[in-house]
Amino acid sequence: MSKKHDAIFDDVLSGLDSGPAPKAERAGARFLNRSNRVAERASGDVEEKSLRWVDPEECRMWKRHNRAYELLTEDNCRDLIDGIRSQGRQEFPAIVRKTSDPDQPYEVICGARRHFAIKWLRANNYPQFRYLVDLRELTDEEAFRLGDIENRDREDISDYERARDYSDAVTRYYGGKQKAMAARLEVSEAWLSRYLQLSKLPDEIVAAFPSIREIKELHARTLKPFLGRPEDREKLLETAKQMAADGVGRDGVQVMNVFKAALKPPVSKKTSPMVFQSSPEKPAVTCMHKGKKIVLEFPADASQDDLHEALTAFMLSHFAVKDD
Repeated sequence: MSKKHDAIFDDVLSGLDSGPAPKAERAGARFLNRSNRVAERASGDVEEKSLRWVDPEECRMWKRHNRAYELLTEDNCRDLIDGIRSQGRQEFPAIVRKTSDPDQPYEVICGARRHFAIKWLRANNYPQFRYLVDLRELTDEEAFRLGDIENRDREDISDYERARDYSDAVTRYYGGKQKAMAARLEVSEAWLSRYLQLSKLPDEIVAAFPSIREIKELHARTLKPFLGRPEDREKLLETAKQMAADGVGRDGVQVMNVFKAALKPPVSKKTSPMVFQSSPEKPAVTCMHKGKKIVLEFPADASQDDLHEALTAFMLSHFAVKDD
């Protein structure tokens, strides 16, 4: 039992009304406490973890980690960096497994942001910080599920990062069977299907966004019916290429607005109204097209003869066009 542990134990006992317990009683309590922990481990009620403090340089990211490590920055990890610095250490261990590489003996399954934060602190005047890891024995499929469970509800991992991870996993671990994968992850097939659909966005569409972190599952749902129609698909891909090349800074919402605008049918040019009259000094009938309808306008005080002549001119023109 460490001196620090003894001090904590003493502090707890010192707050009791009966006063400090005799040294023999404290020793007995510690022995009983230790015996209980041994019994709990033996019974399987408590699982012993293999925690250790390591140099982050001894760790590499699992190549199928669901977070894009290259997108981590000081800015998007600032909350974690400040938290670790404030606490004086990393509170929650990353999950790793052993590798055969003597230079990097640990592979990070969960904990990419923690790894980045510790590396950043060590490189910025805090060399005392070390990386806390929980060493596990895991298969690739177990590692995938563990990473998914840890990050599924986190907002700092994007829909598209998750979608790419699922797309790889459904083939690699579940033989391409979405139903089997959904059951293993304990999610609905419909929910999983939406993310798999997101992973199928054409590369041109993905490149139109400033970052994959801006691509949402909703975007794939919105574009799916248009990508299924050859004419609309061509419009979307051409628009995406233009956005990727024009260098204009757009966020995800603005990118989608450009796509939606490209899919709108062109506004038909308004045709000038046609005028029919028997002679320049006589009242005229004005003809305007509105969709599939024709609207005729004429002065309310036009005489019957003048109106008859103007309407006759309109009829002759209208049906001559129809006959052609």
